[in-house]
Amino acid sequence: MIEQLFWVGYLGAGASLLFAFLQARKVFTYEEGNETMIKIAQAIRAGANAFMKRQYGTVTIFLLIMFAILAALAYIPLLLGNDAGYINPYTPFAFITGGGFTALCGFVGMKVSTNANARTAFAATDSLNKALRVSFASGSVMGFIVNGLAILEITTWYIILKYVFAESNDVIAHTMVTFGMGVAVVAVFARVGGGIFTKAADVGADLVGKVEAGIPEDDPRNPAVIADNVGDNVGDVAGMGADLHESNSNALVATIAISFGAGYGIAGFMLPIIVSVIGILCSIFGTFFVQTKEKADQKTLLNSLRRGVYIAGGTAAIATLPLIYFIAHSGEAGAMADNVWGLYGAVLVGIAAGFIVSFFTEYYTSDASRPTRDLAESSESGAAPLIIGGMSLGMKSTAGPILTISGAAIISFMISGGFRWVDGDLTNATYSMGLYGIGLAAVSMLATNAIILATDAFGPVADNAGGIAEMAGLPPEVRERTDALDALGNTTAATGKGFAIASNAFTGLALLVSYVNIAQAQAYEAGKGLLNLALVNPPVLIGFFGGTAVVFLFAALCMSAVQRAAQSIVHEVRRQFKEITGLLEGKAEADYATCVDICTKGALKEMIAPAMLTIFGPIIAGLLLGVAGVVGYLAGIIISGFGLAIFMMNSGGAWDNAKKYIEAGKLGGKGSDNHKAAVIGDTVGDPLKDTAGPSFNNVITVSCTVAIVFIGVTIAFGLMG
Repeated sequence: MIEQLFWVGYLGAGASLLFAFLQARKVFTYEEGNETMIKIAQAIRAGANAFMKRQYGTVTIFLLIMFAILAALAYIPLLLGNDAGYINPYTPFAFITGGGFTALCGFVGMKVSTNANARTAFAATDSLNKALRVSFASGSVMGFIVNGLAILEITTWYIILKYVFAESNDVIAHTMVTFGMGVAVVAVFARVGGGIFTKAADVGADLVGKVEAGIPEDDPRNPAVIADNVGDNVGDVAGMGADLHESNSNALVATIAISFGAGYGIAGFMLPIIVSVIGILCSIFGTFFVQTKEKADQKTLLNSLRRGVYIAGGTAAIATLPLIYFIAHSGEAGAMADNVWGLYGAVLVGIAAGFIVSFFTEYYTSDASRPTRDLAESSESGAAPLIIGGMSLGMKSTAGPILTISGAAIISFMISGGFRWVDGDLTNATYSMGLYGIGLAAVSMLATNAIILATDAFGPVADNAGGIAEMAGLPPEVRERTDALDALGNTTAATGKGFAIASNAFTGLALLVSYVNIAQAQAYEAGKGLLNLALVNPPVLIGFFGGTAVVFLFAALCMSAVQRAAQSIVHEVRRQFKEITGLLEGKAEADYATCVDICTKGALKEMIAPAMLTIFGPIIAGLLLGVAGVVGYLAGIIISGFGLAIFMMNSGGAWDNAKKYIEAGKLGGKGSDNHKAAVIGDTVGDPLKDTAGPSFNNVITVSCTVAIVFIGVTIAFGLMG
């Protein structure tokens, strides 16, 4: 029986977590360096641990409050004699476990990265390739933890619901969405809070240190330098890990939610799990091909990472076909036996779409490409032309990914059965088959997410390593090597974010369809008949505008949060330069702890508003506009959020790499007027690419999953029915 293949999920999870453990142990076999390097690394670890402890303390309180609300909605109606609660009775528990696993991803990734930074710096005293091996091993831990835990929990929830409680497929699918809601809620706190911390420290350190005082980046005289390095870990590692765990989990959840309506039975549930397991195994294989040579330029370094990613994706594409054929002909796959090539085509479309989005991202953000070099050259006219050019670049860069995802969605829908006519009509089952193909394309895009995330998560480690090298006074060639890896990390980080937002656009479409299907069924059961979801229906239109407004309001809240926190850092750094005698001369030590504390308090305070807006937005839309309004609201969130995220992330990535291009000795190098203009551009781009932009991954999925979980409340209490 195919349902007995659930053990494959445990096989993939076990392989992923075991490989992550071996990579972590590999990191710890390298030396951490001299006493000064160890002291600096310990200060970064202490700051990161303190922030994570306080952040997760705040998030835990919110999770418990949400658990109580969900439990009340699930069980109070039952106690009052109703046949059912407003939500699934498993919802509160699935929500908590999803949030807990997401927090675990971020915590483990942060722990390893804060222990890898000094080791990477010390490895760079030997060679560029050795430094790459250490930092990439650290990034691999994050990548494989994310995928392994996602498959582990989804498989475990399936076994509990199917074999312990003997629940129906509909209940299983709805519970999976609730698990996805818990994942997404914690991810939005982690991404927004970490993003505010890291960019407040980064902007404050750059504006006062580089621009005003004229001291090098990561100079130990800068009081914000430790906070900046702490931010790399809590924002770009822990926050990003939680974010990508959410992307991977909800791609699986969305596909599973559609699978039963596609007529594929249990095979429809197992297929995305098995595709993800294949992706994990191929990602492990691909990591062995990531290596480089000394004196490698950015193009060579980028090719070394591409090699691993392409090999993983290529082997996954080849290995998936026989497995689809096996599952489809298992005797319990329903209509899947007649649609093997269509589903395999959806897998190939998803993998190809990921690579195409990656190409566009690299082209617009890498300093090896013309757009970023042209942007750097615009610094010769000052900061204003550079900022205008970066905004234009970001806007142009949205066309490729949007058209790619749109094309991939319609192609995967068509070839997997969406346009198949049966007896002269387009049946619901056939339509669901096409939607299942879209979900499977999203899962396939993220199947090799482990190695993609590894190529992303090593960047902050290299950035920290460069800071430690500067503060510890290591030879210039060490900083040159870490800077080369840092610049590479900026490009791969942009690529990873592009993968995440592209897959979330796919996932958002699948979740939106799941919302419509579930809402139609529940509305019919409640005696409200078919829902009017026509675009010209006023609640749909109003919801569309409301979702778009929330996207821009969310971005504004994130940006202003970074602004306020960064202003506090600017004032503190100026104060220390003025009041600590001998600090700028290197005769006194800066008060690093105060800057870390300012960033921590600022991030924890400022993350609340955008997170609450995201979580409660769909509930309010449902109460005011009903189900039809929520459909429009979610459509507005998905479409505008996707486009704005691409614009923000690529503009910010290009500004950052334009600065690094100049710092590498081009256009006057460090300290020149061009460099000062580029630093200003980079500070403008920082909150775009590392706070607001990537957070839209979570905005999309939080909105969709919250809407689905609260469908019963919307139908019962929505003012517009």
